[in-house]
Amino acid sequence: MTMIDLGRPESGDVIDLIIEDHRRFEALLRDLRNTESDRDRVRAAFSALHVAHSEAEEKHVYPALRRKSSVDTEEVHHGEEEHAEGNKALLDVLECSGTDTQKFDDALEKLAEVVNHHVTEEELTILNPARDDVPESTRLELGEKFATERNRQIDADCGNLVNVRRLVRQAHAEGLLDDSEST
Repeated sequence: MTMIDLGRPESGDVIDLIIEDHRRFEALLRDLRNTESDRDRVRAAFSALHVAHSEAEEKHVYPALRRKSSVDTEEVHHGEEEHAEGNKALLDVLECSGTDTQKFDDALEKLAEVVNHHVTEEELTILNPARDDVPESTRLELGEKFATERNRQIDADCGNLVNVRRLVRQAHAEGLLDDSEST
């Protein structure tokens, strides 16, 4: 199975890099909805990008923005919760044995809802303020760190089922997911 091109940025303004990934999410979700696409291949690509993107944001971007005045701790924590919700919805999609079932369609609908909500909210409440409040030099430095971590995660096959299950268990343990939801 050939990997779908997820881009391989090495540097740039971190806000632009994040938004480029957001557009990739939207394109991959469109491909997942299309019954004529290779949905297994698209599902694997989406999983890799989602995990790599989230992990890179949480490791480098969110902590740096939390230290700046542009984003409050509550927004960052909410972003982390939404990443966990995205991983949970992603896990439900990955655990579907096929891509031509109602179960897959329902899981995909939930994933799209969670991801689209997060993308919109993050762009409005975290990225827009950071564009104004964080100096360009810092955004460029964060861009390099974000890109490096994102690419490292993809190279390490971060979107595999075992790793996504681990991330969801970890999110439950950290209280980022509502325990009333099943794992």
